[in-house]
Amino acid sequence: MSKVLVIGYVWPEPTSSAAGSRMMQLLNFLSKEDHEVLFCTTARNTGNMADLDSLGINTKRIKLNDPEVDDLLEEFKPDIVLFDRFMMEEQFGWRVDKICPQAIKILDTEDLHFLRQARERAFKKNEKAEDLYFDSDLTKREISAIYRCDLSLIISEAEMQLLFSEFRLPKEILLYLPYLLEMISENKLRNFPSFEERKDFISIGNFLHEPNWNAVLYLKEKIWPQIRKKLPEANIQIYGAYASEKVFNLHDEKTGFIVNGRAGDSSEAMRNARICLAPIRFGAGLKGKLIEAMQNGTPSITTNIGAEGINSELPWNGFITDSENEFITKAIELYSDQNLWNQKQIAGVEIINTRFCKEEFQSNLKSRLEEIKVNISAHRHMNFTGEMLKYHLHKSTYYMSRFIEEKNRNKN
Repeated sequence: MSKVLVIGYVWPEPTSSAAGSRMMQLLNFLSKEDHEVLFCTTARNTGNMADLDSLGINTKRIKLNDPEVDDLLEEFKPDIVLFDRFMMEEQFGWRVDKICPQAIKILDTEDLHFLRQARERAFKKNEKAEDLYFDSDLTKREISAIYRCDLSLIISEAEMQLLFSEFRLPKEILLYLPYLLEMISENKLRNFPSFEERKDFISIGNFLHEPNWNAVLYLKEKIWPQIRKKLPEANIQIYGAYASEKVFNLHDEKTGFIVNGRAGDSSEAMRNARICLAPIRFGAGLKGKLIEAMQNGTPSITTNIGAEGINSELPWNGFITDSENEFITKAIELYSDQNLWNQKQIAGVEIINTRFCKEEFQSNLKSRLEEIKVNISAHRHMNFTGEMLKYHLHKSTYYMSRFIEEKNRNKN
């Protein structure tokens, strides 16, 4: 039995974010592959964290710049180390290289953080994102972390293409691994609530994520008032974890803008809605809310950034538009036309079943890990840039970490 150490950015919260769902998919895969899995994080416990004990996964809270992490690595002796986002590789990758040099290092990027940041800055400054990410320190940090790992998991084909075309990363250190989903059977499709059984629109997303807050504000100020004029009996139900006071201040029953906060069961909330609205104007990765809409038979209307990486050439389960007026028109049309709604629901099922088959992508990941394990030395020699970046990071990070450790020791 091989040992896998997962170093998480946060405790996984699958009911709060798409990132939490993604991590749980990976942990489920690892635990079912007969690995001994240990999940560690520097984050504090939360009331919404997943019960990893039920999967047979041990957990431990660790600290930054703490020699006890070295002791943990010495004792556990992992064969594989999975970093949840590049910041964890920056903090702990050099320790893994020092103590467990033969361990396969995997980076789950979740999404490309530098791309998300560049798009947000571009949106706010009315500039082009590609003019911003090449000069960004975040870009250099994230690309460096990808090079230093033996394999990086990329959730979107669009992001794979960006890394190949703009940054010339070698294909041997990247693996396209989208969400790992169960197929939607004919029986499940038949059991979805019908068009007549559903009502209202829905918008859902973790409010710690800036693109979600921006989208809800856009709905409130520009889009929803126009929809409500044509559909006065309809409401929009706003859901999302970690809603602050500024979010709840948007609640207005008179205009049908209902802010609910965290959804007790997001799948149930999605199944009860007729349409999912996601006017996302910046961001990266795959948008979990739109995947969840398809999984629950709920057509959606979104932007090109919202749909990026999900459907490829397949018809969308609703409409994709960056035009505010068209977004409003299509929302009204789809809400009112049962035949069109039924067609779009089926399109969403086809996307899930064609693009996110769990068995196919799990098999790809397993095969790639076996290839790397057998040829680890040759694999790393091919990636000389990564070896060079490890050398320089180790020199700088090692001495800085030791300085902080000594400083902390003197305080105590």
